[in-house]
Amino acid sequence: MSLFDSFSGPSSSPAGSGSTSAMDVVDYEIKGSEMQFVEVELDPGEAAIGEAGSLMFMEGGIQMDTVFGDGGRQQGGGFMSKLLGAGKRLITGESLFTTVYTNGAARKQRVAFAAPYPGKIIPMDLRQLGGTLICQKDAFLCAARGVSLGIFFQQKLSVGFFGGEGFIMQKLDGDGLAFVHAGGTVVRRELQPGETLLIDTGCVVAFTPNVNFEIQYVGKIKTALFGGEGLFFAKMTGPGTVWLQSLPFSRLASRVFAAAPQMGGSREEGSMLGGLAGGTLLGGLLGGGDDD
Repeated sequence: MSLFDSFSGPSSSPAGSGSTSAMDVVDYEIKGSEMQFVEVELDPGEAAIGEAGSLMFMEGGIQMDTVFGDGGRQQGGGFMSKLLGAGKRLITGESLFTTVYTNGAARKQRVAFAAPYPGKIIPMDLRQLGGTLICQKDAFLCAARGVSLGIFFQQKLSVGFFGGEGFIMQKLDGDGLAFVHAGGTVVRRELQPGETLLIDTGCVVAFTPNVNFEIQYVGKIKTALFGGEGLFFAKMTGPGTVWLQSLPFSRLASRVFAAAPQMGGSREEGSMLGGLAGGTLLGGLLGGGDDD
């Protein structure tokens, strides 16, 4: 069993800690292996926010409400604040709206959110990560109410053009639990001060803000043109934490596209000879008698 196959635990805000945070403290359980989902347990009055289309199921006492913006600011601020939050989500490729799931019952209720493609769901305790996490677009799945989803602009042109994620990435702020999804297997690397890691640009899932993110050319023309790994690496320099994925969605999509039929007509699998023979036979049957 892998680390994320089935794991449960509370959020980072301990009882009696004296924190004045407005974050909801939720329990959760991650289930599954390749296609995971996370069950979030809500006490009466607690709420979770989720991306549009990520809901798997919810128990009867949970009330669902769609809000304009990121769901983390619906308790305060005026229309302009909500409009700014919605604009940030639109820039990162997300929906203008977020769904809030509130437990209106007198007992604990559960709501579950499913991963959109094979991979792992990573619980991110923002309090332990310093309150901020930078992650790839579309990585956010769900969070406890109070976590704010914003945007992070890459300051360096080289990273923006060649970094795989462009100039804009997602930024999660708060001190509660957030859940991020990544493709394939996920690896967490702790980088010491000055320690460098060269990574395929599509394999970077998330990193803490103190990590220095740069782009490095592979170095050799022959390697760049025929190595199959692209022209650039992501150069991550510590101190800080980096999360990597073994199967970026872009890589998965390109393999599916390459395997799909590029010409109209048959979608059958099997040998070319069988396909040609079947097509000829079917064409003869449908058009029969023309030579008579």
